[in-house]
Amino acid sequence: MTGSLSTMVRRKALTSADSVTFLKHLLHHIRGKVLVIWDESPIHRGDVRTLLAEGGTTRLHLEQLPPFTPDLNPDEGVWQYLKNVSMRNLCGLNLKHLHRELTLAITRLRRQPHLIQACFAGAGLDINV
Repeated sequence: MTGSLSTMVRRKALTSADSVTFLKHLLHHIRGKVLVIWDESPIHRGDVRTLLAEGGTTRLHLEQLPPFTPDLNPDEGVWQYLKNVSMRNLCGLNLKHLHRELTLAITRLRRQPHLIQACFAGAGLDINV
């Protein structure tokens, strides 16, 4: 595990089709197998299940978290870091400004893989298997 971070930020609510687009994007840019840890969100159903059922890829493995367990989701640690450390006390002037600041915060976090790895450790997940 390198501690890399891939994100997709949109101005509108994400859909199941957006999830498939993102997964295909990951598979295009990442070599080897891809492990995705996801929660019970409705956007992780529908089109994603169709992609998998149709043999969308042999390189993609989805591991579903139990319902209502944010403490097991390393993504929660990433968002907590972005909100409470990197963007703490930020008052966005408008959505464009907020989007730019979020993009910059994510870019800074990507340069610190040890922090991303710590989010997995904080969720009790061994990523060095």
